Amino acid sequence: MIVIKSEQEIELMRQAGRVLDSIFKGLEEIIKPGISTKDIDNYVETICKNNQMIAAEKGYCGYPASACTSVNEEVVHGIPDKKRILREGDIVSVDIVVENKGYMADACRTYGVGKISDEAQHLIDTAKESFFKGLEKCKVGNRLSDISNAIQTKVEGEGFGVIRDFVGHGIGKEMHEDPQIPNYGKPGKGPRLQKGMTLAIEPMICEGSYEIDVLLDDWTAVTVDGGWAAHYENTVVITDGEPELLTLVER
Repeated sequence: MIVIKSEQEIELMRQAGRVLDSIFKGLEEIIKPGISTKDIDNYVETICKNNQMIAAEKGYCGYPASACTSVNEEVVHGIPDKKRILREGDIVSVDIVVENKGYMADACRTYGVGKISDEAQHLIDTAKESFFKGLEKCKVGNRLSDISNAIQTKVEGEGFGVIRDFVGHGIGKEMHEDPQIPNYGKPGKGPRLQKGMTLAIEPMICEGSYEIDVLLDDWTAVTVDGGWAAHYENTVVITDGEPELLTLVER
């Protein structure tokens, strides 16, 4: 069942989203060669606590950290580790869920570490640009798969693959609510978008094959062929007009 949110509920999510946005802006400054993924995790947890909010991924289904930090060929759910030191040329996706008084906002950014290759930058840029192509379809009356198709069209048009095994989702009191939002598919299918829907839209893309495998830690998903992956996500509210981005204060 898709839960339509009240303005009061959306405001709690909006407050969580502002904290998420501030975390990502801070990470732009601290993600450099020599930092560990555990340092990133510590930063996320500190900012959440300073704002009297909760890093909701910690403990979710047993997940051990406050953020997911996925490096290079890791697609999602990479576990922060003090021994995982970022090097010049790496890319790292940081996925965070912030909870505010029982309501959540979810977002992800992929960062380049130091100077990265043109190919890696193209991958990162395409993940972000495909999100905004999907956002253009976030209008009352459109079908859910219109978002999916717009993302897939952009990604594949740039020569990249769309991950199939993980999808976007509704969000609110629960981290994962209905509906599921694949990043691929034909347009014109699924439920119609309604005012008050809150959606975590999150293109996950890769250089080569979209096939993935999960490592022995039971969390970290990697591309089977070793191609690098990028991930870009925001929490979006469907309105009577243009959609509202709760986790991006300024574009």
